[in-house]
Amino acid sequence: MLDFTKLAGQMPAMSQHLHQEAQASRKRLDHARSLFAALQENQDHWLGQQTQWGDRLLFATATPTEPPDTTKLIPVPPAKHTVFATDGSQIAPSHHEIAYCYLINIGRVMLHYGQSLHPLLDNIPEIYYKTEDLYLSRQWGIRTEEWMGHRRTVSEAEILAEMACRWVNPPGAHHDPNLAMVDGSLIYWFLETLPKEARDTLLPPILAAWDKLYAAKIPLMGYLSSSRSGEATNLLRLLACPFEQPDCHQHCHHRGDRLPCQVLDPIRDATLWSHLLTPGQRSGLWRSSAKILDLYPEHLQIYFCYVHVGSEIGRVEVPRWMAEDQNLLDQALGILLAQVYKGYGYPVALAESHNLAVVRGGDRARFFALLEQQMIRVGLQNVGTSYKETRKRGSIA
Repeated sequence: MLDFTKLAGQMPAMSQHLHQEAQASRKRLDHARSLFAALQENQDHWLGQQTQWGDRLLFATATPTEPPDTTKLIPVPPAKHTVFATDGSQIAPSHHEIAYCYLINIGRVMLHYGQSLHPLLDNIPEIYYKTEDLYLSRQWGIRTEEWMGHRRTVSEAEILAEMACRWVNPPGAHHDPNLAMVDGSLIYWFLETLPKEARDTLLPPILAAWDKLYAAKIPLMGYLSSSRSGEATNLLRLLACPFEQPDCHQHCHHRGDRLPCQVLDPIRDATLWSHLLTPGQRSGLWRSSAKILDLYPEHLQIYFCYVHVGSEIGRVEVPRWMAEDQNLLDQALGILLAQVYKGYGYPVALAESHNLAVVRGGDRARFFALLEQQMIRVGLQNVGTSYKETRKRGSIA
């Protein structure tokens, strides 16, 4: 257990450091707001700079598709609507357990409002134990534990689309307004660092699932709480660049991690918009320029905005086809905001899907006990955990 007497001696220095960081952050925020005002005054020039030098920058800059200072009040949601959501959890593989395998559990939620219909609240577990499940990723240098997380992302997208499209059937038929929600980003940054063969295994089924939602005209939205993204404020780094031409490869590739334009760091998008929005408002839309989006089809390119939900500034991501339909976007944002209010600061559908998916310690023990019983039943010998695992579970300390 922790020795709090020893920890207490470290607290004053940490508090002083955080106080100094808060003062520096206020100065960076003031600088960012002045650059943001300059961007609005001469937006065409700076967007031209972004277009001209974008392939020479060492950082991703989003592009505003509405005036950067846009603030819009989000309308109230329709009285009748349906919300779909999924989230996942897992049991990681361990050589110390009775069998080397892993489990992915996807919680799924379908909530109906104003329709006198029962909700769907359940989960779908699946065990992965075959050789191709456990060792396929190692040919690309990806650990099984990491690959398990990627497979979970695919399952979340597929189950979300299957659930929503089964309800909205036939596709295109008239239904009450609805929204499919994802916990986290629709931009799968992690795929950028994976080998092409691994990306080709993971991304196509996700995009196929999103295409099913597109065909059924079911709006898709990713919600990020406490977002640390700086895609929009990165555009301000063009204004902060001390060189006449913002060519990072020519001027800054030899400077290491700290670049002259990083005077804004660590100002995040959410920090800036917390001073620009009031509760119930959204920012203008921005188009992401993440490199991985080169692999997304045109209608699934990702746009985002920031929403003041009262308790925080949330980042909301939507595909292009939805961003270009203003009525559908407003309707979906209204449903999202209602979800946040119902969930006391976080979308209730996402919170419930997480609760349905999470695997607790007792669930893990029961899973391996059930597996042990089945292995003994089929005649397997010497079934049991390693001595290390047994000793950890029975500590006398």
